Amino acid sequence: MLAVSFLPAVADAAHPLVVLAGPGDTLAGPAAAADAATGGALTRAAKAARFEGDAGTIVEILAPAGLACSRLLLVGTGKPEKLDALAAERIGGAITARLLTSGETDVQVDVGGVLGGELAAHLAHGAQLRSWQFNPYRTRLKDKQKPSLARLAIVGAEDAAAPFARLAAIAGGVARTRTLVSEPPNILYPESFVAKALDLAGLGIELIVLDDAEMKQLGMGALLGVAQGSVRPARMLAMRWNGTGRDDVKPVVFVGKGVTFDTGGISLKPAAGMEDMKWDMGGAGAVTGAMHALAARKANAHVIGVVGLVENMPDGNAQRPGDVVTTMNGQTVEVINTDAEGRLVLCDAMWWAQETFDPEIVVDLATLTGAIIISLGHEHAGMFCNDDGLAEQLRAAGAAVGEKLWRMPIGDAYDKLIDSDVADMKNVGPREGGSISAAQFLARFLKPGVKWAHLDVAGTVWSNKPGAVHDKGATGYGVRLLDRFVADNFEG
Repeated sequence: MLAVSFLPAVADAAHPLVVLAGPGDTLAGPAAAADAATGGALTRAAKAARFEGDAGTIVEILAPAGLACSRLLLVGTGKPEKLDALAAERIGGAITARLLTSGETDVQVDVGGVLGGELAAHLAHGAQLRSWQFNPYRTRLKDKQKPSLARLAIVGAEDAAAPFARLAAIAGGVARTRTLVSEPPNILYPESFVAKALDLAGLGIELIVLDDAEMKQLGMGALLGVAQGSVRPARMLAMRWNGTGRDDVKPVVFVGKGVTFDTGGISLKPAAGMEDMKWDMGGAGAVTGAMHALAARKANAHVIGVVGLVENMPDGNAQRPGDVVTTMNGQTVEVINTDAEGRLVLCDAMWWAQETFDPEIVVDLATLTGAIIISLGHEHAGMFCNDDGLAEQLRAAGAAVGEKLWRMPIGDAYDKLIDSDVADMKNVGPREGGSISAAQFLARFLKPGVKWAHLDVAGTVWSNKPGAVHDKGATGYGVRLLDRFVADNFEG
C-alpha cells in the first residue's frame, strides 16, 4: 500500500500535484494558485471537461506550463455539506485509481484551506486502501499494468498525522484480510491460515490453536464432520486482544466462518464459478483483520476473535446427506445438504467461544448463503440479531465506514423450518427464506442472555468490479465495521 507523509508546503518536484475544488465557477486556495501559475490553464481545462466539482471527479493537465509538477490534477470535493469522512476517502481513492499505474511514483495533494486534519487523514486513508492490489502470481504483467505509485504526501494539514496513524493501523488489518481472501486454496488451507496469523503475536495478541484431535475430544462433531472429507486437517484459532489492562472486563467475541475452500462436499456445487469458493473464508478473514487493526492501534477494549477453519471436500470419507452429527453442546443435526456447511462450522465455534470466554456479546461473520445475495445484492450484508440495541450499534458502525448492513427478520415461525424428524434439527430449511433459516440454526447455539448478531457477508467480501476504496477482488469488508463497532461502544 501507499506510504503516506505530511508536508507543510508543496515541494518543487516533478511529481503530480493535486488540488481540490467544489462546485462553482471560481477556484480558490491551492487550486487558484495553481491556476494562476499556469496562466488560467486549469480554469480552461475544467470548463472544457465540464467539471462541476462532484466528489472524486478529475481534470488532468499533463506537464503544465508554469509549474514543476509532471501532472496537475483538479479533483472535485462535492458540496461542502456532504464533505464527510466517507467523501474524503472516495476522493483519495479516486486519486490513487487515476495514478496507480501511471508510471508516477509520488504524488502531492495540497489540501491547505480546504480540508482540516481529520478529513485530510481520511483522504489519505482512502488513497491507501485503494492502492492495495494482489499480484504475487502474475509473472507476465506489462510495465504499464504494474502499480508504480508508491508515496503520497498530504500538504497543508500536518495535524492530519495523528488521526491518520490510527487509520493506517486499520488499513493494515484490511490489507491482511484482503490477502487472506485472495490467496488460492492450494496456498491457504486451515494449517497455513494459522501459520499466516502467527505474526499477530508481535502486535500483542494472544493466540490459541486447537487441532482436530483436541476438537474431537471437545465433541465438535459438526465442524469435524465438514472437515472429514479433506486431507487438510481442521483448525480452530482464537485471538485475544485485551487493551484494557484489566482482567475483569468481559470480552466482545467475533466468530468467523473459515471454509478455506468449499466444493459443496457430496452435495457438489456446479463447476462453473466454483473457483470463487476460495473466499468462503471471508468471515474468518475479516475477523482476523479486525483483530490486527484493534491491536495495531492499541484499542482500549477486550476483544476475542475465533475462527473455525476447514476445507469441504467430497472424498470417500466425506459426510453424506442423511448423516447425523453431534455438536459440542450435545445437540444433534441431520445433515440434509453438505453444501450448507458453514453453519456446522460456526455452531461449534460459537459454543466453544462462549464456553471458553464467557462473553455477553457474540457477533459472527460468514459467507453463509447465496440467498442473501438474491435478497440484498452486493450493496448490503444481511444482519440477523436478537437485540435491538446491538443491531443499531452495528448498523451505525457500518454506515460510518461505508460497510452497510440491512437487518433481516428472525423468529419462532422461521425456527420451526429447521426441525428434523430424526434429530434435534436439520442443517437446511426450505428454499424460501434460506438466509433466515440459516440464522435460526445458529441461534440455537446461544447461551441464555447472550446478545448475538449474525452478519451474512456472502455478497460483500468479493467484488467483480473496482469500488471507491478497493480494486476488483477482495474488498476487506468487515474489518472497518468491526473496528468502528468496538471504538464507538467499548472504548472509553
